[in-house]
Amino acid sequence: MEIKLFGADGCPVCRQLEQTVFDVLAEMGVAAAVNKVTDPEERLQYEVYRLPGLMIDGELKASGRVSARHELMNWVKERSAKS
Repeated sequence: MEIKLFGADGCPVCRQLEQTVFDVLAEMGVAAAVNKVTDPEERLQYEVYRLPGLMIDGELKASGRVSARHELMNWVKERSAKS
């Protein structure tokens, strides 16, 4: 599973999303490649216009907000089942 976190350096909301993602992965015991994308041009290539953003296996799941833990858990379960 590949997770992309879109954010800006020094953004506290972006750091909150990152921490929540790592907490959920650890709690569920799921391995994933987590990549942070902070370059604005790269972010626009993925059509992420609001921060923070979250993409799982190429599918944009959220933009402009920190996803709730239960949402993240459901998305991770869904992707784990397909792998």
